[in-house]
Amino acid sequence: MGNFVNKLYQNNTIIYKVILFLITTVAIVYLFPKGGQFKYDFSNGQLWKYDNLRAPFDFAIQKSEEEIIVEKKKIEVNAKQYFIYDTKVVSDVKADFIRRISSLSISDSLSIDKIHSLKNIGNKVISSVYEVGFLEVVSQDRVLNKDEIVAVKKGNEVEDVPFKKLLYSREVLNLIKNNLGNDPYSYDKKILLNILSEIIKPNISYDEKFTEKVIENEIKNISYTKGKVSKDELIILKGEIVEGKKLAILSSLKSESESKVWTESNYNWIIFGYTILVSLALLMLLLFLRKYRVEIFDNNNKVTFIFFNVFSMILIQTLVIKYNSEYLYIVPLSILPIVLKAFFDARLGLFTHVLTVLLLGYIVPDSFEFIYLHIIAGIVTILTVSELYKRANLFISVAQITLIYMLTYFAFSIIKEGNASQINWTYFMLFAANGLLSFLSLIIIYMYEKIFGLVSDVTLLELSNTNTKLLRELNEKAPGTFQHSMQVANLAEAAANEIGANSMLVRTGALYHDIGKMINPQYFVENQSTGVNPHNDLSPRDSSKIIIDHVIKGVELAKKNKLPDRIIDFIRTHHGTSSTYYFYRKEQELNPDAEVDIKKFTYHGPIPFSKETAILMMCDTAEAASKSLKKPTAQSISDLIDKIIDKQMIDNQFLNSDITFREIEVIKKVIKKKLMNIYHLRVEYPE
Repeated sequence: MGNFVNKLYQNNTIIYKVILFLITTVAIVYLFPKGGQFKYDFSNGQLWKYDNLRAPFDFAIQKSEEEIIVEKKKIEVNAKQYFIYDTKVVSDVKADFIRRISSLSISDSLSIDKIHSLKNIGNKVISSVYEVGFLEVVSQDRVLNKDEIVAVKKGNEVEDVPFKKLLYSREVLNLIKNNLGNDPYSYDKKILLNILSEIIKPNISYDEKFTEKVIENEIKNISYTKGKVSKDELIILKGEIVEGKKLAILSSLKSESESKVWTESNYNWIIFGYTILVSLALLMLLLFLRKYRVEIFDNNNKVTFIFFNVFSMILIQTLVIKYNSEYLYIVPLSILPIVLKAFFDARLGLFTHVLTVLLLGYIVPDSFEFIYLHIIAGIVTILTVSELYKRANLFISVAQITLIYMLTYFAFSIIKEGNASQINWTYFMLFAANGLLSFLSLIIIYMYEKIFGLVSDVTLLELSNTNTKLLRELNEKAPGTFQHSMQVANLAEAAANEIGANSMLVRTGALYHDIGKMINPQYFVENQSTGVNPHNDLSPRDSSKIIIDHVIKGVELAKKNKLPDRIIDFIRTHHGTSSTYYFYRKEQELNPDAEVDIKKFTYHGPIPFSKETAILMMCDTAEAASKSLKKPTAQSISDLIDKIIDKQMIDNQFLNSDITFREIEVIKKVIKKKLMNIYHLRVEYPE
């Protein structure tokens, strides 16, 4: 049991990575669309690049969304409008008329015959008005045509009536006047006119609810198919253009195939397939880290950070697509390579971005277009985004990325449509919004620094300020070392710029690489202002230990002051596994008969594992050695630099630093030029 626990403890980092790998895989697969994948890729206007295609089974040709929308609109426009005929209004009007006409008497200067005549005329008018119906003000959305047929409901009966036969207020008034004869404004007819005008009311009203119900039923009965394709029927020939009916048939086949694939019986197999694909992508990322970025692979915090970013991008893109696939390109995926380049390097940023985009290809529509567009944008991001501490750089880079998005989309559009008239200009607005959202990378980088304890160029700029607490302390306790560090920083920055390395990182690392000398500053020659060398009182082994320990003390001091690991790496590696050769030789001279173990005079390492740490090693040794030249000349400086750096190469100090021979030669030239400028001859002033 004890052995098992020990093994578990020793392999806890591997176990953590396995758990992280499994959790991320499951989370990404969960986000994948629950549908099968059609094995052919096609789009409107493109050539059919596959072999002749025949129908694998019987299926119906589905109508497009546009066709369905047109049919629905047509139903709404042509739908019959329903009205209600209220018989109670008619009976109430007739009863009210009889009551009023009967109340007339001789006192109104009307004879019985006149009253009887007015009664007959009034009944005739009322019958004429309500023969079809008196329509109240219509409030329906659609304006009705006069010749249009509408449905009038009388109880349980429905009668189709031309809309023009329904009477409005003005038409009712004209009908009354026409029935009153040649002199409608005579005394007796004026009385009748007043009575009829007051009592006749609309009896037909628009039945909005019933009309809408009828429209809904008609829409429900819409056929979503427009034909059928039989098994083995030829659909399209190789080289034909995908358009019109062929496009509709292929789209229907795709929809039918995906629904047939994604059945309950196949569910587990499809999930298994998705899991393999996602696992392979994440495994490639881990293998890349294991082979080329060992220091990142060994750091679970950094591996978690990378996996978290991959999952976050996939999650955000999935949520946007579920909300509205039209906003597909508003997600600023370029933030991923920006962030990873800021904390690590361009190669890792691009590799991770490409894998993420490939995984998103299973989620987004038009996957080839999406993948191509975002990979191109990711490459541009890696090539252009640098020195984030310079605000103008990010603005210029984002503008270039946005332009590439627009150009690539424009190219795809004209290839699909054959011209530029069908371009969806909304996408250009989405790309512009994408560019604006990319500026969030600055805020995200700051948050990640606090959460994951990482460091970006912005933080490096703050750390490189010589007024920071640690550098001020170095200047006070070891002024010679401080000046040496400044000179090394200038050399290293120039060399890094020349070969395209991270100049801000190497400059900051150079400023802090010798902070361990603050512990015993008097034992280092650059701080011995009095001319007294305390090493004279020590044995070579003790002197060597003090010199070597400045690396260990520096790491401890850096951790105490919470310097980032990327800076501590420069302290660890700036001497690699080189030796304090002077004290080794001195020990041999004091003990000529004894065998001196050089390991006791060797730095503990590790050797540099990046271009930046390799640059620092070269510049640090070169600057320190140049101080030993009594008469520095161009030739002596050149010979010294060649000798020192060639020795480091022979000792395999740059074996893990991913630096080329050509880059080393460039760095040599930069160091020589800078040192010659420092030690150039001056004019001798007369006394």
